Amino acid sequence: MRILQRLGCVLHISPSRNIIIKVENVPKLGRTVIDENLKTVGTVFDLFGPVSAPYAAVKPAVTQLEKLTNKVLYMIPSARRKERVKS
Repeated sequence: MRILQRLGCVLHISPSRNIIIKVENVPKLGRTVIDENLKTVGTVFDLFGPVSAPYAAVKPAVTQLEKLTNKVLYMIPSARRKERVKS
């Protein structure tokens, strides 16, 4: 069972139609972003800003982006790969 991680709050939608998020937990690039209803919103494709207070740009997978402003989004933690045992 995987537990959702809080990504952060949506600040705004950029002119290029990307979702800009004030990050609480720094994600890895390519991480899937979901809303409170577990619906996929998009994927993280860029991290920017100061290290102490970063922002994430999410490439959207939905069309009604304006509804996301000021909403908290989450990320699905990736399944950890088991290390291969070398013989």
